[in-house]
Amino acid sequence: MALVTSKEMFKKAYEGGYAIGAFNVNNMEIIQGIVEAAKAENAPLILQVSAGARKYAKPAYLKKLVEAAIEDTGLDVVLHLDHGEDFEICKQCIDDGFTSVMIDGSKFPFEENIELTKKVVDYAHERGVVVEAELGRLAGVEDNVKVSEKDAIYTDPDQAVEFVERTGVDSLAIAIGTSHGAYKFKGEPKLDFERLEKITNMLPDFPLVLHGASTVIPEFVEACNKYGGNIPGAKGVPEDMLRRAAKLGVCKINIDTDLRLAMTAAIRKFLAENPDVFDPRKYLGKGRTAIEEMVTHKIKNVLGCSNKR
Repeated sequence: MALVTSKEMFKKAYEGGYAIGAFNVNNMEIIQGIVEAAKAENAPLILQVSAGARKYAKPAYLKKLVEAAIEDTGLDVVLHLDHGEDFEICKQCIDDGFTSVMIDGSKFPFEENIELTKKVVDYAHERGVVVEAELGRLAGVEDNVKVSEKDAIYTDPDQAVEFVERTGVDSLAIAIGTSHGAYKFKGEPKLDFERLEKITNMLPDFPLVLHGASTVIPEFVEACNKYGGNIPGAKGVPEDMLRRAAKLGVCKINIDTDLRLAMTAAIRKFLAENPDVFDPRKYLGKGRTAIEEMVTHKIKNVLGCSNKR
């Protein structure tokens, strides 16, 4: 039971044709719900922290919460920085004990992305930390990442090969049609599997990553709206598409929006039905249970990583 890197996890996932869930965390209840599900399913686990979550919860608190989760459950956990926007935040997280960082230079021109990524890789590898990068741009909104549909760019397979070779990065987030946030597809969801297969064939045995892969389960959107929300209905990524991606070299699938919707729906429902309750343990406990149920569902029915630890 320890903080580990994703190297061995990704090797097993690639060979086994399944993916590992990278679940975004913001507070104690979210972490507890995630790790309890992973423990029950005997699943490998990545807990990831965005810049926004790091600022909200404070780095020292998040690190200690993850360490407590490891001690309590006996799990090996990857602690990952999600969407690091510059070298400094990646350096801070590496120095703070993260075992994995993402440097997101996708907003920059190709050569600048390579230069920035290589700088992070050099610093991280000297300290035994692995690095994820991104090539291509996903539409949508997540914390400070905001990309309009017209500015979204699919990953070019030839550039992906050059990027990996020149940076030495350990995994690559690609853009094949997923989208950040709850506002995803206006029409029918579609992922570019032909592009994915080409990248996988050109980068054999190399772990790929899907961001923006929440399914936006309608019942949770409806529940949020029923008890005071105004979240537009949206089509997320169908689960069968994610399972197919996992068999084509995608070893890490990021999950954030579905967790937020499940937790928010459970808390709003409880407070609406129990308006006199003011004990946060009561409603946050409901949120924690909703997180655990959602993560269990993802592990068993989407990622395929039950009993793969």
